[in-house]
Amino acid sequence: MKIVIDMNLSPSWIQVFEWQGWDATHWSSVGAPDAPDVEIMDWARNNEHILFTHDLDFGIVLALTRATGPSVI
Repeated sequence: MKIVIDMNLSPSWIQVFEWQGWDATHWSSVGAPDAPDVEIMDWARNNEHILFTHDLDFGIVLALTRATGPSVI
């Protein structure tokens, strides 16, 4: 499982996921800190990552667009 951690969460989450054996990347290491939600979602989908966020907008965007991914935690 590969996880990308949204900017609104600390990079320290990387360790939490890696302790469980999952690949984790903080968005700050792959994209612009002020990237719009759509860009983050596209990156996660194209790179087969699950998006870990505290932002409720991602779930809403998935529901409204009826997109099949990325998964959002």
